[in-house]
Amino acid sequence: MQDDTATQEMLSLVLNEPEHWAMFLDIDGTLLNLAPTPDAIEVPEALPGQLHRLSNKLGGALALVTGRSLAYADELFKPFAFPTAGLHGAEIRSAAGMHTLEATPEFQALKHALTAEAEHYPGVLIEDKGAAVAAHYRLAPEYEKVLEERMHHYAEVAGPNWALQLGKMVFELRPARSSKGDALERFFQFDPFKNRCPITIGDDLTDESMFAIANARGGVSVRVGAIGAPSCATSRLSSAALVRNVIAALAA
Repeated sequence: MQDDTATQEMLSLVLNEPEHWAMFLDIDGTLLNLAPTPDAIEVPEALPGQLHRLSNKLGGALALVTGRSLAYADELFKPFAFPTAGLHGAEIRSAAGMHTLEATPEFQALKHALTAEAEHYPGVLIEDKGAAVAAHYRLAPEYEKVLEERMHHYAEVAGPNWALQLGKMVFELRPARSSKGDALERFFQFDPFKNRCPITIGDDLTDESMFAIANARGGVSVRVGAIGAPSCATSRLSSAALVRNVIAALAA
């Protein structure tokens, strides 16, 4: 896996052939530093404009691919509304339009039950994402084991249309038919992404499926963070701050 310097040098080559590349960026832990709670995320003032300028250089072929809802991503980077895959691909907005997977009444009831149960686990935060729900335990790591057991229970209750996704200090129930890798393949069906080579940058297990697509298409896959869990990414940037430095340099 390439180190920071080699990865930054490689990514700088994007501007030599901007029409050849499409960039797909995770948000939490990749573009933005992780925070104790979902609402504590901070967006550097210059970042939305830098992403907009880089998108223009790429002919619009820049997309956000996130476990957050599409509406939340738009709020982070306003006034710009980039092509975005939200909820790990359950929500997609591309140049061709919008596709959203709605939560069923049964899943709504499950979310209410999970929220009520979480009151017994101080510090555990339940994030209602519409067609997905996440249980964050960053503020209460002592509940990891019991929370994992309960989330497996809720996954069984939800049935085969939902899947349990593990992440950094979070367990999430998301639509089983969507993943970040699937989202990339859908983007590639439409301009300006069609026939381009992907650059994928992410920091978590949820990003591995888009790394795999990038590798299969002869693109670039970059895992953000310290070397730890195995990853199919071929390159590395050690922090979100370095990712932002790369974005700023490419957008200049």
